[in-house]
Amino acid sequence: MALIVQKYGGTSVGSVERIQAVAQRVYKTVQAGNSLVVVVSAMGKTTDGLVKLANEISPNPNRREMDMLLSTGEQVTIALLSMALQELGQPAISMTGAQVGIVTEAEHSRARILHIETTRLTRHINAGKVVVVAGFQGTSSAGEMEITTLGRGGSDTSAVAIAAALRADFCEIYTDVPGILTTDPRLVAEAQLMDAITCDEMLELASLGAKVLHPRAVEIARNYGVPLVVRSSWTDQPGTWVTSAKPQGRSLINLEIARPVDAVEFDTDQAKVALLRVPDKPGVAARLFGEISRQKVDVDLIIQSVHEGNSNDIAFTVTTPILKRAEAVATAIAPALRSQSNPKFDEAEVMVEHNIAKVSIAGAGMIGRPGVAAKMFATLAEAGVNIQMISTSEVKVSCVVDANQCDRAVLALRTAFEIEAGEQGAGSRGEFLTPNSSLLTPHSPPPVRGVALDLNQARLAIRQLPDRPGMAAKLFGLLAQHNISVDMIIQSQRCRVIDGVPRRDIAFTVSRIDGESAKKMLTQVAAELGWGEVVLDSAIAKVSIVGAGMVGQPGIAAKMFEALAQHQINIQMIATSEIKISCVVAQEQGVKALQAIHAAFELAGSEKFVVPA
Repeated sequence: MALIVQKYGGTSVGSVERIQAVAQRVYKTVQAGNSLVVVVSAMGKTTDGLVKLANEISPNPNRREMDMLLSTGEQVTIALLSMALQELGQPAISMTGAQVGIVTEAEHSRARILHIETTRLTRHINAGKVVVVAGFQGTSSAGEMEITTLGRGGSDTSAVAIAAALRADFCEIYTDVPGILTTDPRLVAEAQLMDAITCDEMLELASLGAKVLHPRAVEIARNYGVPLVVRSSWTDQPGTWVTSAKPQGRSLINLEIARPVDAVEFDTDQAKVALLRVPDKPGVAARLFGEISRQKVDVDLIIQSVHEGNSNDIAFTVTTPILKRAEAVATAIAPALRSQSNPKFDEAEVMVEHNIAKVSIAGAGMIGRPGVAAKMFATLAEAGVNIQMISTSEVKVSCVVDANQCDRAVLALRTAFEIEAGEQGAGSRGEFLTPNSSLLTPHSPPPVRGVALDLNQARLAIRQLPDRPGMAAKLFGLLAQHNISVDMIIQSQRCRVIDGVPRRDIAFTVSRIDGESAKKMLTQVAAELGWGEVVLDSAIAKVSIVGAGMVGQPGIAAKMFEALAQHQINIQMIATSEIKISCVVAQEQGVKALQAIHAAFELAGSEKFVVPA
């Protein structure tokens, strides 16, 4: 007999008929000999209706009162579903987040779960009842017992957190699509269903597949080894398993706010090749990395900074043994990348740097926590380590530094993030847990699992930032103080000496709603901190490919860049991690970029998926 947590979203419980259908599914699961906890969202568009009511009363409603209001939506659903189960003869009890023991931070509208008191929950399960829980909500740990809500995706988060706390056999997320798809089916109708994906891949594809799974839920599943499956509420298809590495025993106290970084990694066998002043036009990256791929040169990090005039810088790292080949390719192709539009940049310059190291922090907990990257940069600055390159993803921040500073950097980061030497967190490789077998080693996955598009980002570029330890720490520390999360971070390779001070540009992306406030704040301190103009561009899109199988495959980046070049889509920025390549393009070309890349990697299936209204 298995202990299962099931979660049903708003469309799955959007009417009395749908609630009764859910009750039938739950009843069958119990009849098969399983114990069940069911987490539900508010019915259909109930939450939207409540928000509309609040906005009719106040243009800026109090966040505490909004939590009181919005938490009522789930209470309607849990009562109705419990009644439907009781009509089928199945003992059931409805419980709010507070009643079930979900204790959160005292932070209205975006609380994180601290721990779950499972005593009452376990008692009802042992009595043979289905416990129907209101998702999206909890109660603060302070004595006031304030009702709190968890923010977007809160019901997913509730379900996986309860599964972790109960050590459930697995957690099922029921939604309006049949599982995790290779991309958003609203943009590519032939998006293909995946049978399995790793937690790390899923975290990187946070905006994939009609947003069927929130990153916070995946983070908990990854950290606690909760086997997770995403299924359709309308069919009996097997869905998509989101697999986790075998967990290292984590405390269930401070469940969502435990340390955000669980590994410090380094690689001293690295060298950097940079091409400065390449033309800013479609096809340049495709041509460069196409030739690199043909020469079988395996590239690690790739960054392309924000353009300056009519040109860009592209830099990449390789392992030391293949540096000569990489340098030869770059030197041979540089003359062919002459800028026709500006004679001043008559030829791309190749710059090679030996004796560098890549130092990274990794962990699912850094998503949505603006202070993590800032803490890394501050730690390196305090250790006197200058950052030469920065590349970021949802679960990793990597910095290129001088090789002779690597040991100092690693020691400082391990101390700052409380990581023991040799300690590693859950990852995307190794042994994976599913409910069907205790250990399952997956077959070799395709290099690219999915393509994601984010149309809600803005890019900020700061010109002429002094190139010395501590500047990145100050910049991203300021953003963290204002609770602004940063996504991609790119530091240009071109360096200018102005008034005796070496300077570089740095660019990064933030949520579009934070763009104007971030620009205003950074402009106010520009003179004091010695940097130049702050430039905001809100008309951008980020398109990404993700796949654990792309490691060690030189042609993947080239194929992505070529797909964009064939559609005359210019790449404005590039950032990579081991399992992700992201490009910033013009906003109006975002959907076309996604469709071109999805087609290039032949990810389409024969079946068309339609997302129910």
